[in-house]
Amino acid sequence: MSEPKTPTAIPAGDTYKGWVFKWTNYIKGYQRRWFVLSNGLLSYYRTQAEMGHTCRGTINLATATITVDDACNFVISNGGAQTYHLKASCEVERQRWITALELAKAKAARMQAESDDSGDDFPPSSVPVAHGQGGGSQNSEVQSALRTLGSKVEDLSTCNDLISKHGSALQRSLSELDSLRLTGEAGDKIRQVTERATLFRITSNAMINACRDFLSLAQAHSKRWQKALQAEREQRVRLEETLEQLAKQHNHLERAFRGAAQANASAENKSAVGPVKGEASDEDDDNEFFDAMEEAPEFITVPADPQFHKRSSSNISGFNSEMCPDDQSLNEEPLVMNQESPSQELVPLKKRRTRIPDKPNYSLNLWSIMKNCIGKELSKIPMPVNFNEPISMLQRLSEDLEYHELLDKAAKCQSSLEQMCYVAAFSVSSYSTTVYRTGKPFNPLLGETYELDRQRESGYRSLCEQVSHHPPAAAHHVISDRGWTLRQEITVASKFRGKYLSIMPLGTIHAVFEKSNNHYTWKKVTTTVHNIIVGKLWIDQSGEIDVVNHTTGDRCHLKFAPYSYFSRDVARKVTGVVMDKDGKAHYVLSGTWDEKMEFSRVMQSSRGGENGTEGKQKTVYQTLKAREVWRRNPLPEGAETMYYFTALALTLNEPEEGIAPTDSRRRPDQRLMEEGRWEEANAEKQRLEEKQRSARREREKEAASQRTSSQSEEGAPHDNYQALWFERREDPITGEQVHIYRGGYWEAKDRGSWEGCPNIF
Repeated sequence: MSEPKTPTAIPAGDTYKGWVFKWTNYIKGYQRRWFVLSNGLLSYYRTQAEMGHTCRGTINLATATITVDDACNFVISNGGAQTYHLKASCEVERQRWITALELAKAKAARMQAESDDSGDDFPPSSVPVAHGQGGGSQNSEVQSALRTLGSKVEDLSTCNDLISKHGSALQRSLSELDSLRLTGEAGDKIRQVTERATLFRITSNAMINACRDFLSLAQAHSKRWQKALQAEREQRVRLEETLEQLAKQHNHLERAFRGAAQANASAENKSAVGPVKGEASDEDDDNEFFDAMEEAPEFITVPADPQFHKRSSSNISGFNSEMCPDDQSLNEEPLVMNQESPSQELVPLKKRRTRIPDKPNYSLNLWSIMKNCIGKELSKIPMPVNFNEPISMLQRLSEDLEYHELLDKAAKCQSSLEQMCYVAAFSVSSYSTTVYRTGKPFNPLLGETYELDRQRESGYRSLCEQVSHHPPAAAHHVISDRGWTLRQEITVASKFRGKYLSIMPLGTIHAVFEKSNNHYTWKKVTTTVHNIIVGKLWIDQSGEIDVVNHTTGDRCHLKFAPYSYFSRDVARKVTGVVMDKDGKAHYVLSGTWDEKMEFSRVMQSSRGGENGTEGKQKTVYQTLKAREVWRRNPLPEGAETMYYFTALALTLNEPEEGIAPTDSRRRPDQRLMEEGRWEEANAEKQRLEEKQRSARREREKEAASQRTSSQSEEGAPHDNYQALWFERREDPITGEQVHIYRGGYWEAKDRGSWEGCPNIF
């Protein structure tokens, strides 16, 4: 008889791992799989390396039943479609798993019961209400610790039951051994007794480890509870002192008000002119008092030094007087424009469309797509328009101008730091149109253009051109009569990661203001499309943006928080801080990229508060009352049937006269899709893509003949294509090779001369 292997103690924590044989089918039989027991869930993998990415199956032990077949086999079933027939290498190993599974099942059942009756575990009357944010976090910490300790006690109770069970079995085996005679069965019984004793020792070790965890946890939290209790007491004393001071100030103000009222009454009896002066002085006092209350700094984390209020009162009033002229000028802007150019009122503005044909409810036949892919190169596989929306990527890029008025306001700002707030809000506003837009824009053809002429309505003209096809790149240039210019070249890189698609726009956006000569640059964040394979598509924006003023050195760091199911913050949150060239914070921005943005002026900043990530201290900003700088426009009525287009997006593909023959509005497959003729659109899309490939092959042949005639090096470009309205040169700010508008488009439009435009449609 071989000696049994020395057993290892069952982990006292929530995780247990090991190799177990699992029944697969009648051909392969039992196959070895790597099982992981954690948080009441039993999962298995083919190998340990698969734990990071591929789970083959998971069963919830809270509602599962565990049965033992024989010495090594056991079955786990949840009463439904999931049933695992498992086999351990020996009876001892099987019992280790049975013990761990029973412990995990008991804990999972308790957690499920607590979640169902969570409101009865800690009634409000039994828990003292904590004052302030720190008290609330300490109170929740105490409750969490109490729940953890209660769970450990339940673990001890479960281990006690298991010890009683195994102890009884061991006792029965010993009794049977005593009653047996020394026959051939003695060896089997002795082996059985040995295994029973081994199992009993394993369970005992588990209980000992659980007791050790309970003791260490209680000791660790004891000192923390004492400190938390002391902090609560000190905070209560401070609050009582503050309340007493406020009561004294209230009484003092009340007496002063009564004295002033009596003085006014006596002044009325003395002179008829007096009351006018008296009322005016009282009114001024009241205005000063209430202004101070409205403009009092609000505290993000901790109150400021009382002396700071006295020092900053003059600064606050100065700040208001500095900002008010800007606000008034912005509100009166339409009146000023009408006075400068009254002739514009005589010419009626073009009425833009407010609807497009509803999106057809066509089902997507995946087999028809796969059938068309057989025997074709990957680059020649036509993607159906079912995945698209009836606008091109150039039009989607022009849609960034949905909130152009932010740049109009920025152009009128006297302060470069306040101007930075509007530019930062504009960089965030471009993502508000993506929250419901899961459709893919059409890929522009090489040489395709798109103009957005809103000079009469909004004062700007926009031009986009597809300047490269591999990799796809679009150049964009906007000029505004209201003192700003915007340009960018965007190349889109994408990565498919199984369940989601990451879209990473590459390129720098430039905004230049004529009056101040401030030059701003920033980049775009990563867009993630979730549930690509299964489920409802949804979009998230995540990453960080640095908006830099290259003229003054000012900088705004924006952070787009990725969506997390476990986060307590608001979804789609964006935060940022505007700093000067010396790193001093002047404004704090906060909001969401799909709803609104606010900014607050920083009056004082300090290091303190709770430790942030990586042990760094958080910066505490004391700010004035937040002001809304941007809010998303509501969607048009019936937008859900029109691809969730905004009011501007509905007009982007509207036919216009006098546009270039390469304009996206003239693209036939896109127009057919908008009209609901998707089958014709698919055929037309395939024709355009094949025409583009033929044109590229011709350019490559021409480039090859030029290389042969000039005997140039092999490193010469294979495609000699050059953009029509943009030229490639070095950016003076970033040093990158980009396409910058060379001019001539709007002059050609005025002349109606489009001889240089290629025939791409």
